[in-house]
Order: sequence, then structure tokens, then C-alpha cells
Amino acid sequence: MTAPARTTTPAGAGARSSEELIRAEEPVLAHNYHPLPVVVARAEGTWVEDVEGRRYLDMLAGYSALNFGHRNPVLIEAAHRQLDRLTLTSRAFHNDQLAGFAESLAALTGLDMVLPMNTGAEAVESAVKVARKWAYEVKGVEPGRATIVVADGNFHGRTTTIVSFSTDETARAGFGPFTPGFRVVPYNDLAALEAAIDETTAAVLIEPIQGEAGVIIPDDGYLAGVRELTRRSGCLFVADEIQSGLGRTGTTLAVEHEAVVPDLLLLGKALGGGIVPVSAVVGRRDVLSVLRPGEHGSTFGGNPLAAAVGSAVVGLLETGEYQRRAAELGLVLRGGLAALVGRGVEGFRSRGLWAGVDIDPSIGTGREISRGLMEEGILVKDTHGSTIRLAPPLTITAEELRSALGSLEKVLTQGV
Repeated sequence: MTAPARTTTPAGAGARSSEELIRAEEPVLAHNYHPLPVVVARAEGTWVEDVEGRRYLDMLAGYSALNFGHRNPVLIEAAHRQLDRLTLTSRAFHNDQLAGFAESLAALTGLDMVLPMNTGAEAVESAVKVARKWAYEVKGVEPGRATIVVADGNFHGRTTTIVSFSTDETARAGFGPFTPGFRVVPYNDLAALEAAIDETTAAVLIEPIQGEAGVIIPDDGYLAGVRELTRRSGCLFVADEIQSGLGRTGTTLAVEHEAVVPDLLLLGKALGGGIVPVSAVVGRRDVLSVLRPGEHGSTFGGNPLAAAVGSAVVGLLETGEYQRRAAELGLVLRGGLAALVGRGVEGFRSRGLWAGVDIDPSIGTGREISRGLMEEGILVKDTHGSTIRLAPPLTITAEELRSALGSLEKVLTQGV
């Protein structure tokens, strides 16, 4: 595909090449990632550039952390303005950005209160603590017996507690003993969920769409069914929208596709605009009010810089522009993928600008296809064997999207 002309120059003489930088990482970085051999040095909008000046269309967007594109000018301006004033106070003091951020985020989601944190995993851990405390203080569960029901194939982070209820052995193996108190049921199975809920259940924690599992979309009515089961049984519905939320699926939240309002909503990634880590638990007042001073916190959670950027992100979403773009361009994505079924694509699942694409294993693994697309100037990420994920910035154009699909067709046709 043809990329826009390069507007910057490669690193000057004496700077290390991509190959040298990758080799330099080997002895000094823990090997907890296996990235594609691309060394990004600059980015703008939907495009990134490596140290040699080669340009790539970003079709991953930092797992939805870059929903609004690289270096979105509105968000960059908000960050610069705040950097010139105040970056960190800790929650030992108030700051002048936090109230506005919490007010706007609560209004955007239709909920009452905000617990600001930094990373997605922190938001999940916070929700687990809140749900357990609510179960003991409000529901009346016997101390130490609260349970949380989760779904098979989940991905909520990689902390010790979270991997305790993961069903991915790569995430679990070697990290026990594990935190008790979780029950795992099949995703998209309301009967199994109902059977797992009892008087000890504090919450049901699910992703409205499972991202890491390959963009797994439940049947129509599943989310409404979860909401009804949790309401009827007197436990909390906790929706992890860290990847699926904030415009990605064509609505502000994925739960909106079924007009569902959870008790606790987990946000992250895109909430920081691709600039600074920002996450939050947003929820009902009577649930989040179980926390009292000293029981939970984070040095950087709710810091002025994060709050300023988060407020600017909410401002972008309030216009509805990005949600509309995701819905409209999602039709282009779906149509392009449908045309490839039987021609190297075995099947796909998509909602908005988010897709899991199952590649014919005889053509190549997901990583091999990702490597082939990298050679064509397209960046994607594989998951689970021969599945690749597509999640471009919501600022992508129809032309760029069609070009990326054309590159996928080329790689599938020529093989790897």
C-alpha cells in the first residue's frame, strides 16, 4: 500500500538502527513480551514510523489505548497545558482537575461515582476489593466467603489475583499459589452462570466482548440476561470495558448495544488518550461508598495530568463523532473481511472498528500473518494460534481501511 510521504528524517549518523536496538534489549529487558521486529520512533494519527523512517499503518492502536489516534492534537494540547501548571499532588491533597474529570466521566457513563486509578489491572483489582467489601457490609455474606463469578477465556490483566481466575495456562503457569474466591463458567452461557451464583456471590465480572480471546461477541440477549440474573440474585454486575469501551464498538460502551447499565464499570486504555495511563471504576454511589479513607488508594491515581487528559478524552466522546466513525467504518471493515472468507479467512467476528480474524492455519500462524502484514506496512497483533486482531484508531479513513484490507488479501494470497 502507499503511505503518506515521510515528513521527518531518519535518526542521524551514529544513532542505533532497528536491528541494533532490538539486539540491545535482549540482555537488559525481561523477556515478558515477544514483539514484532519494529522499532517505533515517531507517530502521528494512524501512522507510526520506525528509526529508519519506514512508515506503518497502525491497525492495533495499543489494544484500544489509542482510539483517538497517535498524538491527537486536542489531547496533546490538554497535556501540554497541564504540564506547564501541575503534574502530581497525590491524593494527600485535592487538585483542581479531579472534580471536573469525575463529574464528566460519571455523566458520560450514566453512573454516580468515580474511583480513579492508573492501569486497567488496577481498575479490576479495585473492583474486586469493592465487590467483596460490598458483599460483607451490604449483602451480608459471611466474612471471608465472598465469591466472584468470571468467564472462561477472560482477560482482565496479569496481577497475581487476576491470573488466579484466568484460564490461559501461559498466564498462570508458575505463578501460584492462587487467590481463592472465584468461580469460572463458560462465556455466553446464562444457564451455567445462573448455576454458579449463590448466597456468597458478590459479583459477576465479565467483558461485554472478550478481546484477548479473539474478539468474542456473545449472543444477543446475553448481557441483558447477565443483568437480570445479577439483579434477581442480589449481586453486582461488573463490566470490564477496558478494551471494548469508549467508542471502539460504535457506541460509547459495548453494554449499550443491549441497553444495559452495570453496577460497576471498568475503564482504562483509551481513557488516557494514548498519553498517560488512566483507569477508573465508575459505579453506583451505594456500591463505591463502601470505601472509606485509608482502605484503598494509589499515589498516581487521579493525578492532575491524568485528570486533565481524561477530561479531554471525555470531551471528544461527548461529541459522538468517534462513536459514529466506528459504527460507519465498521461496516467497511465487516464487508472487506466478509469478502475474504473462504480465501484465506476461515471466519471473523467484528463490532464497530474491532475484529478477530481466524486465518486458515494452512496459510500461516497468526504471528506469521502479522509479520507478513508488517512487511506490507500494516501493524496488527496475533492471538491464540491463527487469529489476528484488528483495532485501528477511530480516526482511520475509509481509504486507509480499504488499503489495509487489500494488504491482508495480498498476504493471504501470496502466503507467508
